[in-house]
Amino acid sequence: MRRILPPLIVTALALLAAFRPGFLREQRVSDALVIVDITRSMNVRDMGGESRLDYTRRAMRDWIATRPCGSRIGLGVFTERRSLTLFEPIEVCESFAAIEGALFGVDWRMAWDGDSMISKGLNYAVERAAELDVPLIFITEGQESPPLPYSGADPFRGDSPGGLVLGAGGDTPAPIPFYDDLGREVGFYGPEDVQHAPARIGPAPEDASERPGYHPRNNPYGESDLEGSEHLSELRMSYLQDLAQERGLGFLRVDAGTAAIDRALAENAPQHLVRARQSLSPPVALAALILLVAAWVPALTLPRLRRQAPA
Repeated sequence: MRRILPPLIVTALALLAAFRPGFLREQRVSDALVIVDITRSMNVRDMGGESRLDYTRRAMRDWIATRPCGSRIGLGVFTERRSLTLFEPIEVCESFAAIEGALFGVDWRMAWDGDSMISKGLNYAVERAAELDVPLIFITEGQESPPLPYSGADPFRGDSPGGLVLGAGGDTPAPIPFYDDLGREVGFYGPEDVQHAPARIGPAPEDASERPGYHPRNNPYGESDLEGSEHLSELRMSYLQDLAQERGLGFLRVDAGTAAIDRALAENAPQHLVRARQSLSPPVALAALILLVAAWVPALTLPRLRRQAPA
């Protein structure tokens, strides 16, 4: 009977785990619309050897995997001045495979334009998240391309749904990979490939009249700098912090870890109660495994010990 009982119990526990026992419980969760910057500066490899985009995909996958059942996640991409929603928020446990597949399918080649107007794209993303009634998670390094006009970033007018701006990138300026028409990396952007001076739109700077070449009608901005470091990219943290604060969002670096993202989102986004099913299959299956090992180990080692014992 001692030999038969353990396998019977293991079999019963395994069958019980297969039927997915569980119970319903209430818990507080935060939903989110995740918008990922896919402009070319996100290809800079300054995240421990990974590109910013690769690191972001993996970090978001790991974070979503920790979300409690009942949470909803949507996904979108940002480039130029718009944020495009790929799918609206869906429940994470039932749709995790679909969310993960879509997240790892996000690629810089999906961009429809090469500009990166961060403040405009963030405003659009905030409005879209508010329409969906979910908090926003916007991930970018914060480099405006072309540079902002003298008037500064676009102001925000509207209601904030709450959420986070996650900064991607290192603190040291790094070169931006350059790709040919076939999508092959062939080098890096140089100073001559990008615009360095503020965009010549909107009001002229206050000191325009003191600049070389100034003319009130023909050249109201004066001469602009033709050299600069806009061909290099780093995390523009102070700029993103200002944008986030103005829009009622928190700020965090994307490499802060899943626990830090959870805490920051809870502090900067509304939560709501959901009735989620808590599965008992994992502990039941673990108990079956422990009992199986406990029953097999003595059965395998005892005959060997008997053969090795002296007569």
